[in-house]
Amino acid sequence: MTGAGSPLSLRSRLRSMRPPAFGADSAGKRLERIHSSPNFADGVFQNPVGARTRPTGGSGIELAKIYFEKEARARRAPTGTIPVHPTTLADIAERPASGLRITWMGHSSVLAEIDGRRVLFDPVWGQRCSPFAFVGPKRLHPAPVPLASLGPVDVVVISHDHYDHLDLPTIKALATTDTVFAVPLGVGAHLESWGVPASRLRELDWNESTEVAGIRLTATPARHFCGRGLRNQQHTLWASWAVEGPEHRIYHSGDTGYFPGFKDIGAEHGPFDLTMIQIGAYSEHWPDIHMTPAEGMLAHLDLQGGTPSGVTMPIHWGTFNLAPHPWAEPGEWTLDAAEEAGQAVAFPRPGEPFEPAGTLPVNPWWRAVSAPLAHPWRRPKTVRTAPSAELDDRSLAAER
Repeated sequence: MTGAGSPLSLRSRLRSMRPPAFGADSAGKRLERIHSSPNFADGVFQNPVGARTRPTGGSGIELAKIYFEKEARARRAPTGTIPVHPTTLADIAERPASGLRITWMGHSSVLAEIDGRRVLFDPVWGQRCSPFAFVGPKRLHPAPVPLASLGPVDVVVISHDHYDHLDLPTIKALATTDTVFAVPLGVGAHLESWGVPASRLRELDWNESTEVAGIRLTATPARHFCGRGLRNQQHTLWASWAVEGPEHRIYHSGDTGYFPGFKDIGAEHGPFDLTMIQIGAYSEHWPDIHMTPAEGMLAHLDLQGGTPSGVTMPIHWGTFNLAPHPWAEPGEWTLDAAEEAGQAVAFPRPGEPFEPAGTLPVNPWWRAVSAPLAHPWRRPKTVRTAPSAELDDRSLAAER
């Protein structure tokens, strides 16, 4: 039945009405590839170990109380203007002396200049991480440099399709350039619907690699989830990324909970000159899909074979208010975790370029624009690698 009142016709009309920012569903050969992925089972992509992807039980009510408590709300935002480095083309015009230079643009957006090539991770230049311009988490600081002034980029790397990592206006602007896009399996459907030609897409499953301009990019496992629309079908993969040039290696975690697979990633692709590790937007209400600063430090050490080495840089903090923890807590606690571990860590201001082999930015710049933390550094508890309720992705899918 395909008449005007048929279910198929209704689904088609509803699909045509959804906002462009929702992206597109996979179909055809892309969908066939998803269904044949070793990481896809029971109708959804699976995590490497079980993970709860939303608050359970009464935690939703508890979370709401925290969000609306006046003092806690005040701590979730800076008390003054975040000191953004006014990045200019002059800052990044000359090649880095060491061959590797990093510019954190805020949140998880990073420009990595590696062995003569330019890699842009999770670029978000929009004002809100939301499908709508009038609602949703708003930037706490401006983008350090206009996207049009960034200069040519060899490859744009996307970790997953959540709004704070995959931004429609940013992608549409980059679609007009000659850059290549490296994305996890299924994410290419969104990009094609926004004007990125299929010929410029490199769409990878976990542990698959592609080479762009002499740089090898590998999609590596992560413990997270996906989704942009009203229905979260788990048909787009999430990933971390290992990037290898002729002389240097770097790692971008994307969003992830802690899991034992960091050791395997390090053994296969490390050690790394620099790791970019998600340490913000964590909460006891979703402990399996984002890392605390302590877990982030442990992940870096796992990636490096168990010993402090290379440089780590915290990402996924400072730019958007996405969790109930104080705004400055991820930076402060990462500093403490690094000191405990004896690990070199870089704390650039948004837009401040640095070379991991050179002088690292280590000044805790956030202290000048944040309220004192209510809770001091707490030694990490035992890191869990699976939810206490032993939920796995299949039971979560059944709940949906």
